[in-house]
Amino acid sequence: MNRGTATLSGGEAQRLKLANYLNSPLNDILYIFDEPSTGLHPHDLEGINQIFLQLRNKGNTVVIVDHDPDVIKIADQIFNLGEFAGQSGGSITYEGEVAGLLSSDTLTGKYLRDKGQLISPKQLKKYNAFYTLKDVSRFNINHLSASFPKNTLTVVTGVAGSGKSTLIDIFKEKYPNTVVLDQKPVHSSIRSNVLTFLGVFDKLRHIFAKSSGQPASLFSYNGKGACPVCKGKGIIKLDLAYMGDTSETCEACGGKRYSKEALKSKYHGYNIADVLDLSITEAAKFFEGDLASALNNLINVDLGYIKLGQSLDTFSGGELQRVKLAKILLHNQTNILVLDEPTSGLHEANVQNLIDLLKELIRQRSLSVIVIEHNLRIMGQADWIVDIGPLAGKNGGKLLFQGAPYTLVQQNNTLTAQAMNHYFDN
Repeated sequence: MNRGTATLSGGEAQRLKLANYLNSPLNDILYIFDEPSTGLHPHDLEGINQIFLQLRNKGNTVVIVDHDPDVIKIADQIFNLGEFAGQSGGSITYEGEVAGLLSSDTLTGKYLRDKGQLISPKQLKKYNAFYTLKDVSRFNINHLSASFPKNTLTVVTGVAGSGKSTLIDIFKEKYPNTVVLDQKPVHSSIRSNVLTFLGVFDKLRHIFAKSSGQPASLFSYNGKGACPVCKGKGIIKLDLAYMGDTSETCEACGGKRYSKEALKSKYHGYNIADVLDLSITEAAKFFEGDLASALNNLINVDLGYIKLGQSLDTFSGGELQRVKLAKILLHNQTNILVLDEPTSGLHEANVQNLIDLLKELIRQRSLSVIVIEHNLRIMGQADWIVDIGPLAGKNGGKLLFQGAPYTLVQQNNTLTAQAMNHYFDN
């Protein structure tokens, strides 16, 4: 009862918030849940789905923004947006019941029908080299030993609170060259974009400086090149007293953020604001070196549709997660990469692309990739699974299984195995 909320896992914190709503006696309320499946094992979702249904049955309206197939299947009404992302999205591509979505030609329908593969025994690799933990103990983990094959995709799974993150913390201490992509939020503001986050905005400014003979500072909207009216924000905030604040596009620069002097200089016919208005895929055709590497990494993590100058504070959770992955790929010199819930906020199509990317990185860079994950598509295509449990807290912390996904499914003696069997059989 006295456990600090800061020590809760992502899945535990998510359920704590949901329990607060369940205890409410109110009805005729509109509830909107954004990605409530984040951090939750398929077993955990069974209980969470019951919360949503109870809230509905009390006379409330429940709207859920989510990608998880187990959450989608309980809906009375589906709104599918797309068909793709960014400028290629924004349209309702399906509206109706779940059965209709499953048979539709939408990207969501396709990936709900195509659940990915469960790697067969014929595809199994033989492993000779391992990272190992022997007889480790901390919190609910007690004398646990586990092995992680080198140069493979390993998934660590188990219900929320079973001890997965604790196990990885111990792993990082033994292998300090491990780089971790965690769930901590990206610091985002109206002045930050993907180039500033990746540390390559200076490269773009110097390209314009070399092309024009002007100082690089002229091409910074946080410095000398900023529009004198909006100070480089592109918008003007208006204080309407008791009506609250509002904002409008700066009339002086038209939202471009830059001064007239900065916009005079051009590179291949584009001024600096024009370049920042390009998508990452479009911009990648113009540049070489470190800047091109950064843009190609963003394309590799499915962010090619993002505009170069788009503020990070406008990104979704799934987009921010992939920006962090792109940064790790750009600057990472390690041979061990740990990803904590990388599918958070991702559509199943994005998840498959992520799997393909990770496997390509393993092949090209001889990386060992360890993923803490509940997504069943990733589990089925992993080389190795470490399953922790059986339950959470003092009832967790035990190694239930380590080995190939196919073997786990065959044994069918853990909550993860049962979820995988249900997923791949349906």
